[in-house]
Amino acid sequence: MTLCYQSLMAPQVDVDLIARAEAWLADDPDPASRAELRAVIDGLPATAAELLDRFAGPLTFGTAGLRGRLRAGPNGMNLAVVTRAAAGLVGWLAASGGEGPLVIGYDARHGSKEFAERTARVATGAGRGALLLPGPLPTPVLAYAVRALGAVAGVMVTASHNPPQDNGYKVYLGAALGGPAGDGAQIVPPADAGIEAAIRAVPSVASVPLGGPGTLLGAEVAQGYVRSATAVLDPSGPRDLTIAYTPMHGVGGSTLAEAFVAAGFPAPAIVAAQAEPDPEFPTVAFPNPEEPGAMDRLLALAGKHNADLAIANDPDADRCAVAIPGPDGWRPLRGDELGVLLADHLIRRGTPGLYATTIVSSSMLGRLCAARGVPYAETLTGFKWIVRAAEDLAFGYEEALGYCVAPALVRDKDGITAALTVAELAAGLKAEGRTLAGRLDELALELGLHATDQLSVRVDDLAEIGTAMGRARRNPPAALLGAPVTGTTDLLPENDVLTFRTATTRVVIRPSGTEPKLKAYLEVVVEGDPATARTRAAADLKALRAEIAATLGV
Repeated sequence: MTLCYQSLMAPQVDVDLIARAEAWLADDPDPASRAELRAVIDGLPATAAELLDRFAGPLTFGTAGLRGRLRAGPNGMNLAVVTRAAAGLVGWLAASGGEGPLVIGYDARHGSKEFAERTARVATGAGRGALLLPGPLPTPVLAYAVRALGAVAGVMVTASHNPPQDNGYKVYLGAALGGPAGDGAQIVPPADAGIEAAIRAVPSVASVPLGGPGTLLGAEVAQGYVRSATAVLDPSGPRDLTIAYTPMHGVGGSTLAEAFVAAGFPAPAIVAAQAEPDPEFPTVAFPNPEEPGAMDRLLALAGKHNADLAIANDPDADRCAVAIPGPDGWRPLRGDELGVLLADHLIRRGTPGLYATTIVSSSMLGRLCAARGVPYAETLTGFKWIVRAAEDLAFGYEEALGYCVAPALVRDKDGITAALTVAELAAGLKAEGRTLAGRLDELALELGLHATDQLSVRVDDLAEIGTAMGRARRNPPAALLGAPVTGTTDLLPENDVLTFRTATTRVVIRPSGTEPKLKAYLEVVVEGDPATARTRAAADLKALRAEIAATLGV
């Protein structure tokens, strides 16, 4: 008979799980997380569900690395998990023949500095050099440092725009292991699986040798990034622009302000309550510029200063959100709108190379590239794929506010160079008596209005996502908005992505790679006068949302 802790309502916890929890506790180097886990074990049977969840499985390498809640146990971000992850990474680097130091950066979230410092000690303990950035800095600075310092790899401790209780561990590869197109880019298969296997092979935290703190870098790396970022712009272009900005309690504020001033722009007005890093993100319900209400303080500041442009970075400054003034007040641009504006600007500026986006982003970039005669490619979702579309990548973007305007500088999304580039575009248009809104209308008149929206469903049980995807596969729509579906693409088994197309409509459905969400990306194309087309597109998108929700059963 299997012994277990149980109650009438609580899940069963067998003695094997209790033994695993006790063994993990004994191996945990952090007194605070040991006390946390001890309280869970001692609280049985009332805490059975909590213990089961913490030991449901280890965090796995998803989008570029680890991400999870800050809590004790293998299914959380904590010092024990980070020690194992660092040991697995440096072991895999050694087995892969990669030479050179590991460069490590971190944001201002809870635990980030400690996790970064522990990673440095694990690297030096294994005989590898470790270079630690001098303080909380944007993710693009770490991605830049991998290339600038000739590192074998980079680690960025961040959970980007996740809630305050989360943290994460992103891994970048240098040229030796990532190849030319992946130099300084996030990891992709099979590297992720190899690193994960190496982590699983670590017998215990106690078995991991720890060395010294590594080399603490000075300000020169961030200064080099700022110099290189400003060099992305035309030095002779107009700079008359009033900008409102928020780093959203993250680490982008000082770096962006320095870059704007160095590029010749006036210093932006910054939302005072969100200017300094704060791991609690106290003024926003969710620290993501895409979330409703997240940019309210920024838009109020922009209105107060009669700004030309409002810009927000997410907390690690790898994403960039932009809002523009209009007759009905400030309007945040969709990621697809800003992506096409930036691409159009770079093409008109003569930037050579391939322009890329993902299968869930607007098809307008493809139409723009065809009209301009420049190379174009679509990739799977994620910047790790976008930046590997070609060695001569000129520009890449994804609809979730990620833009790579300078691949030779940062082979990843970069919210600071994106902000500089959109400011350059806006200032140039302003000097001609034009606006970003007007340029969008010009492109819509030429290429058709490509209106996009998203149906996003957050779930408590991940099985609900599989059920909905299965329902859509078994009973796909025969028509969308009254037009016959002319194309269906299913990327199973390699990727869980389903696409439906008509002559003027496209729907892409996939599970989120970073959150417990099912996402459907909606696009309609309407020709004609932009104002009239926009009204029709809004109605079409509303109807399309309802049709896809019915297809998915959500």
